[in-house]
Amino acid sequence: MSKKITMAFQVIPKVEESRIYEVVDEAIKVVEDSGLVYEVGPMETTIEGEPDQIWAVIKQAMEACVQAGASRVMTNVKIDYVPQGSTIQEKIGKYRRK
Repeated sequence: MSKKITMAFQVIPKVEESRIYEVVDEAIKVVEDSGLVYEVGPMETTIEGEPDQIWAVIKQAMEACVQAGASRVMTNVKIDYVPQGSTIQEKIGKYRRK
């Protein structure tokens, strides 16, 4: 079994300005429904899981944007690959308010 990694991604759907958040919300819903650990930030969403699982979610999120009316989706992806595994909690746990 692969180790968990973290990937952050940002979708930029080509839609009317007034619909951007509505369409991005559809992509975030895909992430929510995936069952993977995730965190939504102001500029990107970070997901924790096995690489193939995360790539599948990102692909579905882009498709959700298209289904919501985007004629094009630009996607930025950042990957933190640590051979022993990597979690969101390890990265930002100390910054969370208790």
